[in-house]
Amino acid sequence: MNKKDRISPKLVLLVLAVAGVVFAMAALLVNIFQRQQEAQKIFVRVVELTDRTEDPGEWGKNFPFQFDAYRRTVDQVRTRFGGSEAVPRTPTEADPRSVVAQSKIEEDPRLKTLWSGYAFAHDFREERGHAFMLEDQAYTGRQAIVPQPGTCLQCHASAYAPMMALGEGDLMKGFDKMNQMPYGEARKLVAHPVTCLDCHAPDSMQLRITRPAFIEGLRALKARDGIKNYDPNTMATRQEMRAFVCGQCHVEYYFKGPEKRLTFPWANGLRADEMLKHYEETQFKDWTHADTGAPTLKAQHPEFELWSQGIHARSGVSCADCHMPYKREGAMKVSDHHVRSPLLNINRACQTCHKWPEAELKTRVETVQHRTFELRNRAMDAVVALISDLKGARQRGETGADVSAAQAFQRQAQFLLDFVEAENSTGFHAPQEAARVLGMSIDLARQGQLALRERKGP
Repeated sequence: MNKKDRISPKLVLLVLAVAGVVFAMAALLVNIFQRQQEAQKIFVRVVELTDRTEDPGEWGKNFPFQFDAYRRTVDQVRTRFGGSEAVPRTPTEADPRSVVAQSKIEEDPRLKTLWSGYAFAHDFREERGHAFMLEDQAYTGRQAIVPQPGTCLQCHASAYAPMMALGEGDLMKGFDKMNQMPYGEARKLVAHPVTCLDCHAPDSMQLRITRPAFIEGLRALKARDGIKNYDPNTMATRQEMRAFVCGQCHVEYYFKGPEKRLTFPWANGLRADEMLKHYEETQFKDWTHADTGAPTLKAQHPEFELWSQGIHARSGVSCADCHMPYKREGAMKVSDHHVRSPLLNINRACQTCHKWPEAELKTRVETVQHRTFELRNRAMDAVVALISDLKGARQRGETGADVSAAQAFQRQAQFLLDFVEAENSTGFHAPQEAARVLGMSIDLARQGQLALRERKGP
């Protein structure tokens, strides 16, 4: 073979390079096509879901990525001002739990003074994830102090299907019946903590509101603004619904009347003092304080209300944007159903909008929380001092208008303090609003002390 008949090595390399490029481009195009097809196929229908499918495991057959994340709410991780630690305990016949969260009343004994005569002074622990919301309610020591109503299960269990069954297809009737049932009787009707069914319509997966108390509370709030018969399931935007589904439970509430009807005190607005005004107008009380005789109020996890006063709410950022941020599973974009503190997921929860290093963002959040916690401690000291003064006045047999005025100041100051104490962001959802509420609490507590001291005269 002469030189002219030989194939040039350079030519061979060029052909191979071109073939490699063509193959790589073809593979890339195939991969892009597969991803596009994958993105269009949101889920594979393995089982048929209905309005009675309570078991999240059944939903997980169609939505495995969401279900896998949902199951991770068993995680117990503490942040600087929140979260929970796994505290071992010896199971008993009355309480089979081998792990619980840390006790908040042992961490800060002033809370026992605050809630003297109420069940929370006996047992109050840091909140754990959604996976534990039912068993922690069922086995709390508060159950042994004051019998709980079935009302509690509307936020501690997957209660939509049981309420529909109780009402024979009428949610409102089922709601009324469950409110009036003893806790032990209602507990037999529920099998799971909050599940897919409570937030999603099984036929379309659209977000929906399934808690009548939220619908009634929001309707009263909107009526104040001139909007009649507001229905979030037909009138709210999708972004609003990404906060509303959380607001079904993460709110302030009370049990109205002997029927223990779950009620949200929103007729005057969502701010703490506006809700306090509602309680004053209705003359509602949770209990009579054992040390002072004051008709006292207990605030309950008002995350939705405090968030509504903050910069994130005003910017259109929902609860889910931070606590259930979007993530990629292959080509699919899904909400992370591992509901948790954004501080444990800063990259997806915060850096989507805030282009700063994780350490900087975490420091900013903890600075806000630290300052709120400092102010909370000052308010706690002020209210506890008022309680001490009132207790002393009662022990001395003092009565009259000044004592009654001091009791009224305690009621108001304590509720405003407890509003921030019970809210689980340590002020971060709305720092300025949290500071305003705590400032009012301190002022009212000191006014109560002055009322007692002015009585004594110079």
